[in-house]
Amino acid sequence: MIIIISISMECCDNPPNYLSGAGGEDGHVQQLGGFNCYISGPAHSTQAVLLVSDVFGYEAPKLRKLADKVAAAGFYVVVPDFLRGDPHIANDERPLEEWIKNHGPDQGFEDAKPVIEALKSKCVTTIGAVGFCWGAKVVVELSKYAYVQAAVLLHPSFVAVDDMHAVKVPISILGAEIDRRSPPELVKQFEMALNAKPEIDAFVKIFPGVAHGWSVRYNDEDKLAVKSAEESHQDMLGWLEKHLK
Repeated sequence: MIIIISISMECCDNPPNYLSGAGGEDGHVQQLGGFNCYISGPAHSTQAVLLVSDVFGYEAPKLRKLADKVAAAGFYVVVPDFLRGDPHIANDERPLEEWIKNHGPDQGFEDAKPVIEALKSKCVTTIGAVGFCWGAKVVVELSKYAYVQAAVLLHPSFVAVDDMHAVKVPISILGAEIDRRSPPELVKQFEMALNAKPEIDAFVKIFPGVAHGWSVRYNDEDKLAVKSAEESHQDMLGWLEKHLK
C-alpha cells in the first residue's frame, strides 16, 4: 500500500491538554496485541470498538473521555498506542512532515491486525473501528478487507475517493465544514462513490461551522463546537449500535 503524504497544519490545531485530567477515569492501560492500549468497558462484551487516534496519540484526555462514553453503551473499547509512545505533541521540534515519515498510517494499518486478533481471542464477535484525522486512514484500510464489521471516519486525513471504491463494510463519514484536509467538496465525492455501492450501508454528514479535529479537540468554551462534538459522538455511537449489536 503506497500513501502519498501531504500535510496541513490543521492536523496540529488545538492540541490536547494532557494534564487536564478531563478523561480516562473509567478505564485503564494494558497491553493488547503487543501495544499499550487504553481500555474501557465490560471485559466480557462480545462487541468491541477500536478508536484510532489522531497525531496526538492515545493519551489525549478527550479521546479517552469519548472511549468511556462508548464503553458506557456496552462496548469493550480499545484505544491503541499505534504511535508507539511518540505522538506529535504541541511545540514538537520536528515538523509534522518529518514526524509522519516514521508514523505513516500504513504502519498503523499493519499494527491494528494483531490487536484485532487479540480481541477475537477474547471471544469478541463483532468489531467496529473509529478513526480521527490520521486514524481515519488506518480505519478505511481496515474496512477494505473486512477486518472490522463497521467503520466511522471523523474529519479524515490522507483518505481519497479511491478508498471509498474499495470499502467492504458499513461506513459513516463525519466531516467538518472548515477543513482543508477533507473539505466538504471532497466529502461529497466520498458520498457519491459510496452511493454507487448500494450493497454498502453508508452515512455521510458535514457539520456546519466547525473545523478539522473538532470531535476530539474542541474548545470547551465554544458552545457550538461542544454541541457539534456531542452530536458527532451520538452519530458515531448510533452507527456502531446499528451495525455491531
